[in-house]
Parts: sequence; structure tokens; C-alpha cells
Amino acid sequence: MSTTDQTSGQGPAAADAEVPAEHAVPEDLALAGEFDAVTRDQWRDLVAVVLRKAGREDLPDAVEEALRRPVAPGVTVAPLYTAEDAAGLPTGVGVPGLPPFVRGARPGGGPAGSAEVAAAGGADGGASGGWDIRQRHANPDVAATREAIAADLENGVTSLWLVLGEGAIPVDSLGDVLADVYLDLAPVSVSGGFAAAEAFLSLVEGRTDLAPGSSLGLDPLRVEAASGEQQDLSGLADVARRAGAHAGLRTVVVDGTVFADAGASVVEELGCSLAAGVAYLRALTEAGLSVDEAAAQLEFRYSATADQFTTIAALRAARRLWDRVGEVSGVSAEVRGQRQHAVTSSVMTTKRDPWVNMLRTTVACFAAGVGGADAVTVQPFDAALGLPDSFSRRIARNTQSLLVEEGHLGRVLDPAGGSWYVESLTDELARAAWDWFTEIERAGGLSAALASGLVKDRIAQAWDARAERLATRAEAITGVSEFPNLTEKLPERQPAADLHPTGGLPRVRAAQEFEALRDAADAAGERAGGRATVYLATLGPIAKHTARATFAGNLFQAGGLATPSGDGASGLAEAGTTVACICGTDKDYASDAAALVAELKAAGATQVWLAGKPDLAVDGVDGYVYAGCDALAALRTVHEQLGVKA
Repeated sequence: MSTTDQTSGQGPAAADAEVPAEHAVPEDLALAGEFDAVTRDQWRDLVAVVLRKAGREDLPDAVEEALRRPVAPGVTVAPLYTAEDAAGLPTGVGVPGLPPFVRGARPGGGPAGSAEVAAAGGADGGASGGWDIRQRHANPDVAATREAIAADLENGVTSLWLVLGEGAIPVDSLGDVLADVYLDLAPVSVSGGFAAAEAFLSLVEGRTDLAPGSSLGLDPLRVEAASGEQQDLSGLADVARRAGAHAGLRTVVVDGTVFADAGASVVEELGCSLAAGVAYLRALTEAGLSVDEAAAQLEFRYSATADQFTTIAALRAARRLWDRVGEVSGVSAEVRGQRQHAVTSSVMTTKRDPWVNMLRTTVACFAAGVGGADAVTVQPFDAALGLPDSFSRRIARNTQSLLVEEGHLGRVLDPAGGSWYVESLTDELARAAWDWFTEIERAGGLSAALASGLVKDRIAQAWDARAERLATRAEAITGVSEFPNLTEKLPERQPAADLHPTGGLPRVRAAQEFEALRDAADAAGERAGGRATVYLATLGPIAKHTARATFAGNLFQAGGLATPSGDGASGLAEAGTTVACICGTDKDYASDAAALVAELKAAGATQVWLAGKPDLAVDGVDGYVYAGCDALAALRTVHEQLGVKA
């Protein structure tokens, strides 16, 4: 079509003259330029209005303080971050591959050793800008493990993590398990102490083509933390010298997950892992290794959680902290970049509604990738139930493959860098972890701090604070403490041996208390031929009582209790229970609740709850359930009343 046709017979000059003014492109384009500038004080005023409508009257002057969320002792997250918050932050965060390594330990964004593996024509786990996809195996059935390893390596996994020892893969079967694995292409990390390390070294002795990124997995301080028994570090140097014959083979894994699994916040995990790393540097250099040789023998393992921004900031902070340790220890900049292996958290994994674990581990894996981890292990969704099957292993590895190959997550180096929120959180975590690390050092180092109980007590304090948030459901667990499914059928899995020593730090899971109540209710229901029940006695029409009846039903079901409902006291007998909960509005409570309490107790109720706050003060009510109440305490009380015992 000609220019004349396009302008209804008019020439180009006439067409240009008819362009509406609003279509003119300004020389300077200001984002949101059509809107008036908004100040922080205006935002605060609007937030205060909303909070007061929600019943908050005791608001601080800086209203965002009312919305701060704790992530670790002494570290909180604000609801809003602006350039003002970044004003006091360190400016020297560097670039990927250079000190202080906040933005990444490798200049290319891939895992250490990826370039060498790629040059060899192998699976690099990150040559395209991703990370090393590492799958864990611990099934003592050698044939099954060998088959599972083959499936993993054929379908996206780029390295292996093998757990050896009693209850896991037999140490003397390591050669059989790896018989079909090309060790020049796939890095292997083993766990299981000096016996496992010796088995792997014997297997590869004399080879010069071992894939970079393998590890012997020695971590005596982890064993000490878990068992409470002091360990000898003197043998590490001899193993390290033998490992030095293989380029890219590391001797020591500083495993911070032992602290996270005991209930530590990210601050305790970072500080303890830093102290362990320093202890290993001392042991190796005192035995004759140079400080650079010693530093090159260390890999760090951290937990990754569904709190994605905290995980991102923690991995960035860990690299900054280790760089500082290396700097003051005289380690060359070339080997100060911390190699990180991130593992999705066991603490966040649930037995109930385990399918939700797929979502948790996806978020955690995303965070680990964005945070710059060199290797990532996604635990299968059924990890808390027993040994994973082929389906759960497939989902675990495909979670990573999707993020790397389809989501292209590794194409941008440090994508969170520059965020006022992430940079602020990185700095806060680094400072808090450094303070904790220096406290451990003043106590004589990690081994002394473990022996004295300093570490255990500090972690217990952190866990107690989190346990309170879990009990009140301020920190919700989807499918467990919120939105439980009483009709779920759990997948059956082969039991897994408990591979963790006992006697030292405990092992916890966020869902454990609620799941214990569910287990007790299920067992009691099987014995009695029917599930224990709380009857929801509703007041008024559906539109008025639905919100509180839904809330109360959700809470009681989190304890494994059925929650049939009915109008007033009429359905109590049919529900076959002696515990009821009244659900309605404050207005209806004022006029009718006391009478309904009397009716319910006359009908056989021995315990009557009310969905609302205690200041409603309804005569005869035995307890109240409301947002922020101690749900665990309420559920235990109801269990006791109904005779539900574990």
C-alpha cells in the first residue's frame, strides 16, 4: 500500500501533521512520570489507616516497624525498602569471580570446574550458565542404587552425592555402584567419614582424568556436632595430600545443614560453618599444607529454604564472610571464592501432604540458583517418608532442569544484586553471622563451643522463637497447620535408616508437633472406628458465621479432628462428641452465645470453645480460638478432653 493510500489520499506531510499530541515521544522518558511522587511518609499514613481498621492501635511512629518479620535472632525484614535503606551499605560488593565474591565465586556464573569439564566434552552442570545438578543416593540396595544412578545421569543430573556406611550404601560396594559411571565426566561427592573417603580414593588412585568437582566429604566437626563426641582432625592433611593428586578433588565438606537441622536460624548456620571452616584451615596448615592448599580443599554445604530471599542473601553473605576469613588468613584471592553446595531444607519437609514439598523445594532451588550456589541438591518430596522412588527422584531432578533449561535462571549473574532489599538483608545477615562466629572463636573455637553447650543453647533459643511462631501459625505450614486434608492417602515408601548420629544436636522439622497430633488422632480413630470430632455450633445465617466456622474448622483439622457443623446445639448429639466450638459474629455472641453455651452443655458438651478473642468474655466458654492464638496448646487440650493419645 502506498503512502497516499494509507493517509486517505493525503501526502506524508499532512499525515505527520495529524499525529495526535499524546502520541508524540518525549526526549526524556520518566518512568511513572504521569503520577505524582509518593513519599515514604504518605505510604506510612496509608498503612497506618489499614492497620487501625484491622484493630491495631498501638502503632510505632515508624509504622513499618509494626510489619517487620523476624528471620533470625537480631535480623528482621521490613515491609518496604528504598534507596534510603541502601545508603549505609558497603559499596565494594565487587563483580562475580572477584573479592569479596558477594556476587558470585566464579566469573562465568557456573560451578567451579565447569570449564574444565566442558573442555573435556562432558556434562558441565553449568557451562550454559547454570549450576551442578547433584542427586543424593543412600539406598543400601546396590542394584537399586545403580539403576537409580543410571536413570539420573541419563536424565539431567550432572553429579552424584553418595552416602556410604551402615544403613546406606555399603562402603565395600562403592566400586559396584559406580561401575557404569564415567568418572571423567560426572563428579562424585561421598559422605561417610574416613572409610568412605578411603574407598573413593582407592577407586580413583592413579587416575588423572577425574572430573573436577568431586569431594571426599570429610567433616569430623559435623559428626562431633551430631554425636556430642569429640573428633580427631589430625588425619585430614594426609588425605588432602592424596586428594591433591587429582585436580578439582576436595577433601573437606563444611556441612552447615547439621546446624540448620537442629533448628538453627540462618545466622547460626553461617556462623557455625564459618567457625568449622577456620578450624579445618588451622588443622590442615598445622599439618604442613600451605594456606592456599588448605583453602582449596574446602567445600561448604548450606540448607536452602522456601524463604527465598533469606536463602539468596545467606549464600551471598557466606561468600563475603569466607572471603574475609581468607583475606586475614593470607589466602590468595584466586582460591578465596567459596564453593557452595545448597541442599533443600529437611526442616521444612513435611510428612503430611508431602506433595506440597514439590513447591517448597522449587522455591528453595530457585533461591539457591539466584544466590549463586555451585551445586544444588533438591530433596525428593517424599524424603521424610522413607527412601524415594523413581517418580520422586525424577521430579527432584526435573525441578532443577526446568529452572536451568526452560527458566534460563543461570543466564544472569547475581540477578538479585542491586535490590535494596537483598543487599540490605545480605549485609544484616553477614554482620550478625560474623558476630556469632567471633563469639564462637572467643569460646575457643567450634569444638570447644560444642562441648560447652554454647552452640546448642544458642540454636535452642533460635528454635524456641521459631517454634512459637509455628505454634501460633504466624508461620504457616500449608497442608499441615493450615489447610490440612484429613482424607489424604499418604504414599507408601520403603523405610530409610536413620543415618544421623545421636547424642549431640537434635534434629527437628517445622511440622513435627502438628504431625504428632495428626498421627495420634488417626491412631485413635482407627481404634475407635471413627475420627475424634469437634462440633461447630453456628450462630445466625451462613453469611455471618462462615468466616469463623471456616477458621475454626481449619484449626481443629490441623490436629486431625473432624469438624461437622450445625445450627446451634441441634447437631451435637449426631456429631457424637463432647467438645463444641461456637462460630458467629461479635454481635451475635453478645446476644446469644451465653445461652448457646448453656444449651450445648445441657446436651452433653463437656468443653465449649468460641471462635473469637478472649476479650469477648462469654459466660461459660472454656477456651477461645482466634488468629494468633496458640493453636498447638488448644489442640492438645481438645485431644486430652476427647481421650486422644499417641
